[in-house]
Amino acid sequence: MTKVAIITGAGKGIGKSIASQLVADGFQVAIADMDYDSAVATADELSNARAYRVNVANHDAVFQLVDQVVQDFGQLDVMINNAGITKEIMLEDMAEDDFQALFDVNVKGVLFGIQAAAAQFKRQGSHGKIINAASIGAYSVAEKHSGYSATKFAVRSLTQGAAKELGGDQITVNAYCPGYVETPMMDAILQNYAEQNGTTVEEEIARGSQRIALRRPEKPEDVAQVVSFLASEKADYITGQAIVADGGVIYK
Repeated sequence: MTKVAIITGAGKGIGKSIASQLVADGFQVAIADMDYDSAVATADELSNARAYRVNVANHDAVFQLVDQVVQDFGQLDVMINNAGITKEIMLEDMAEDDFQALFDVNVKGVLFGIQAAAAQFKRQGSHGKIINAASIGAYSVAEKHSGYSATKFAVRSLTQGAAKELGGDQITVNAYCPGYVETPMMDAILQNYAEQNGTTVEEEIARGSQRIALRRPEKPEDVAQVVSFLASEKADYITGQAIVADGGVIYK
């Protein structure tokens, strides 16, 4: 039977590449995004994919998403909690609303995804997989990204805790930790750096690449390959791990 995966934040960037890879792997894929237009555009590019609107910071919306996908596809096999945001703000300048927004999407979104997927897997009596988006920021904090890193440290904690609590039901829970990935989110960060430093985006990319052992920025497809592995039977005996895939930036 064809497996079914939900990917949040899949309208563009890393999520879109994950969706494309899983379709190539033979999955039926639910493209879920707050930006419904981007979800539709991505689903239209892929076979065996449907678009869904979801606000991952809303508990009921995430549970309704899982219910709707199961109604449409008949089951759920893999839940990928990919949606996330970042904010470049020094801690001393961090407003409460900014801090709350980071945690609403990056942490509550993962929590609700874990809860909704686990409930469905248990109803099915199946050995499901939950895969969460962390970051190298879950291990190492960069200036102006402390709030973001706090959310990604939390994702690691949720991943480990859920793996321990759900292991008896043969549900695995893991996370992926990308580095500097060429996405619209990273483009905005690089543009800010260029403006602050009086350089160009291309110069910032070249400078950043020198901090990477493989000497090139990470592509969304690089991340998708890791998620593809975690979603496959090859990863059946891996749980509670936050796998770093950054081309050689940090070493854990």
